Amino acid sequence: MVRSPNILWIVTTQWRAQACGYAGDANARTPNLDRFAAESVNYPQAVTPHPFGPFARAAILTGIHAPDNGVRDYFDPLPTETRTIAHELNDRGYATAFFGKWHLGKRDPRAALVGEAHARIILPPAARGGFGFWEGFESGFLLNDPWLHGTEIPTPRKFDGYQSDVVCRRAAEWISGYAERTDDCRSPWFGVVSLESPHPPYDAPAAGVTVRDPDKIVLAPNVPRGGDVEGKARRELAGYYAHIEATDRAIGRLIAAISKEDTIVVFTSVHGDMHGAHGLFRKGWPHEESVRVPLLVRLPPIKQGSEFRVLGSGLRVPGSGFRVPGSELVSLVDLSRWTLAWAERREPGTWNPELGTQVIQRISMPSVVALPLQCDRAWRGIRTTTRKLILNADDSPWLFFDLQNDPFEMTNLADDPMRRNEIDALRAGM
Repeated sequence: MVRSPNILWIVTTQWRAQACGYAGDANARTPNLDRFAAESVNYPQAVTPHPFGPFARAAILTGIHAPDNGVRDYFDPLPTETRTIAHELNDRGYATAFFGKWHLGKRDPRAALVGEAHARIILPPAARGGFGFWEGFESGFLLNDPWLHGTEIPTPRKFDGYQSDVVCRRAAEWISGYAERTDDCRSPWFGVVSLESPHPPYDAPAAGVTVRDPDKIVLAPNVPRGGDVEGKARRELAGYYAHIEATDRAIGRLIAAISKEDTIVVFTSVHGDMHGAHGLFRKGWPHEESVRVPLLVRLPPIKQGSEFRVLGSGLRVPGSGFRVPGSELVSLVDLSRWTLAWAERREPGTWNPELGTQVIQRISMPSVVALPLQCDRAWRGIRTTTRKLILNADDSPWLFFDLQNDPFEMTNLADDPMRRNEIDALRAGM
């Protein structure tokens, strides 16, 4: 019998799709991900279902949009009875493991978000999403010297070093030792490595990476020039790209420890960051900088004669058991479904709902997160490869963009009478 593949998700935080060297960002130094991208299927229009941490994490793990997955508010924990991809793979004989930031546990809204109070919250086994091995932290935004607890660490313990380095190293050690720990090395494993970087604080040390000169940061055309927004964007981006470089290095070491022959590796991020685009910062906003995320999928090479080659987008190889979706517009809400299909060595089937001939993805913010700089309203929307429509909570149009001709979303067409029929057609598909 053919063995099912190992599967690894590498999930970062606040890493927007544009901020990669392989995506053409002049500011990004990502040599490891650039090499990984050359071996992977790249989804340049991948979107998060919800551009805010807990909502997105719950959707990715369950394959269900918020709030239907039980997470409506920023401080809502993932219900303990909710089934995740870990439960599904446990039932199929996989060993499952989670490392790093969880951000779906029970938290005190009155406690400081940054610091040890949240970093040292103990997550009970029943609240760990069904993972057989769990080692991480709830939150805390400590990009250096993280506190970890879990299966083999009953109380939080401080680990010296850059968080991405620490978490990736711990995950690599578990993976490399898996065959030695199991009685049946034929059993596959599924792992999630959840990294907080490049999340604020952007001025935190980044494992020795030199912070870029803010004046030399190349800004997108939708960042207003000549005022406080530009200054703040340049300062934050200088630190942001330092953390991207440091985390790229940590991810590179992790990927190097993974066998290409039997492991599917996914790299993505739960959401992006505005960084001054449209005069806005942080996440929760429906703009591309917040909603669009990197997504790379590297499948194992398939033996064909004397050569190995990696499957490309939409390519089928008889007997391989693997296929990746052919559409470039995908949502992370489908990642659990893809993973289950890969584990069962079958094609995932229909990937997305369709509106006419346009593949669509639904995006939303189910509630307002009352934190500084975040989006000021709840909204829901729909995105195609060429259009984006965003509705307010009362279903009135807020934003409508022609992404094909206006990729930086400079012109809001929501009130354009010439677009009314197009808007109505998209609303009918929501």
